[in-house]
Amino acid sequence: MVQYNFKKITKVPTGKDFVDIVLSRTQRQTPTVVHKGYAINRIRQFYMRKVKFTQTNFHEKLSTIIEEFPRLDDIHPFYGDLLHVLYNKDHYKLALGQINTARNLIGKIAKDYVKLLKYGDSLYRCKALKVAALGRMYVDVQPYAFTTKSQFVGHTDYKYLRYQVIDTPGILDRPFEDRNIIEMCSITALAHLRAAVLFFLDISGSCGYTIAQQSALFHSIKSLFMNKPLIIVCNKTDLQSLEGISEDDKKLVEEMKSEAMKTLIGQGGEPREGAEVLLTMSTLTEEGVIAVKNAACERLLDQRVEIKMKSKKINDCLNRFHVAVPKPRDQKERPPCIPQAVLEAKAKEAEKEKKRLERDLEEENGGAGVYSASLKKHYLLANDEWKEDNMPEILDGHNVYDFVDPDILQRLEELEKEEGLLQEEDDNEVEMDVEDLTPQQQKELAEIRKKKSLLIREHRIKKSTAESRPTVPRKFDKDKKFTSERMGRQLSSLGLDPSKAMERVRSKSRGRKRERSIDHGGDDMNVDDDGSNKKMRVRSLSRSGSRSRSRPPTDVVVPGEGFKDSAQKIKAFKLGKKSVQKRNKDARKGEGDRVIPTLKPKHLFSGKRSNGKTTRR
Repeated sequence: MVQYNFKKITKVPTGKDFVDIVLSRTQRQTPTVVHKGYAINRIRQFYMRKVKFTQTNFHEKLSTIIEEFPRLDDIHPFYGDLLHVLYNKDHYKLALGQINTARNLIGKIAKDYVKLLKYGDSLYRCKALKVAALGRMYVDVQPYAFTTKSQFVGHTDYKYLRYQVIDTPGILDRPFEDRNIIEMCSITALAHLRAAVLFFLDISGSCGYTIAQQSALFHSIKSLFMNKPLIIVCNKTDLQSLEGISEDDKKLVEEMKSEAMKTLIGQGGEPREGAEVLLTMSTLTEEGVIAVKNAACERLLDQRVEIKMKSKKINDCLNRFHVAVPKPRDQKERPPCIPQAVLEAKAKEAEKEKKRLERDLEEENGGAGVYSASLKKHYLLANDEWKEDNMPEILDGHNVYDFVDPDILQRLEELEKEEGLLQEEDDNEVEMDVEDLTPQQQKELAEIRKKKSLLIREHRIKKSTAESRPTVPRKFDKDKKFTSERMGRQLSSLGLDPSKAMERVRSKSRGRKRERSIDHGGDDMNVDDDGSNKKMRVRSLSRSGSRSRSRPPTDVVVPGEGFKDSAQKIKAFKLGKKSVQKRNKDARKGEGDRVIPTLKPKHLFSGKRSNGKTTRR
């Protein structure tokens, strides 16, 4: 006997809390950013992932509840009787059954809306389908009537024709005057729609009504079934078979069957061979569901054909048709002739091992609504055991899924190819005929190449920070790594003259001092009378007209500035001033200033007007 630890059963949250838990988990573990500028395939995948993930969460939570709660047949009789005293066994079984029904409904809803999302043509429609899917997953399933409070319309296909299916609310067996609005919706549909009627009969009695009560309801509304194809469907055969019911109940079912046969005969003909008005099915195991659908569609199709044949329009159309029926000319049989090569090819195809599809896995693991496809089994990882690992949700305060790049592997491959091409170019540049070298030279060449590869590797490691490394102050340079003497030694080892570089470093290390001008007794201009070939320099002695000597005039081209002549430099300066006019006019600090000022402060433009003037507030 199975042993249960009732203390380990997970607490079942309320309906509202349950929905909040699932939706918040979906929001945290799926991407949250989508823009209308994305490709339509990316938008579809975004919302399909939302719907699938929500359905998976619902399925996991509801499956946990069903699996953790014990079965009454497997526990000790003491616990069974105690549960019946405290809660009632029937209510307990009904509750677990309705949870299982809700799980199946959510799976079917997700499957249907994922199909619809594949054809979404805009961000708005995909979002609307996602909202509708998540809204319909929040279903209300109870063991009493009127959980279906409105009419639900669906569609199905049969023999290349589209049929409309309507799920009407339930009806109670009571006087017509006492029926409420929900019941009247069903009665109105039965009275006015030309359709095939399926009367579902719960032969297990788990709905809370006996077969006698359901039979009484059938006879009270059978007037609504006149001149309509009627089929009695005995549901929940997985709990109770039709042969296992009592004799009294069988008589009631036979009476309902005879009433249904009257509707078949009333269509204007004898009941044809194979016409069934009493069928059995189980929505849990899906046994007989297709047979019920086919029977209803076939009955409805026959009725529509008969009505059209009785109409006046058929006489105008019959003379346009001619149906040729071949007649046998002798008693000789002529079976179909299939070439031997075709038979051998079919035999080989039958011997081949059929590829297992996702549909086959779905049928093996409970069918649609029960089987939940794993989204992780197609991950390309180094180890297959990592596929079921949980990905971290939040890292450093950010949603991890927002930073997942689907093209990272492709970009990495392109980068490695580019790196390989560059390395080959470097090798080709230094390639030389090694055979002409002496053994000592070959050894030195190998050491040089090894040292070069180490330097390249070290440079790549430090490349990310080398460009942005700030100048190290002397107080932090305790190891004396950045000194002018070290630089001079390195330049000397390379065969370069370090004297000019050392002078430049020392001149920069000393602070700039303003040169004292020579006074020539109040002259306005200072003229250098050197015998050299340098250009005459004229410098104003007035303080207001002085200019820094380190900044050349605008019309003078200094080597290294990138201008070919003074005209190009003047034009560049004008364009630069023109580009900053709008920024200066808006009082921006720079190109990166994106501040949006408050043009209408709330404390000046809000509140009620007083009784006085309205020119000022």
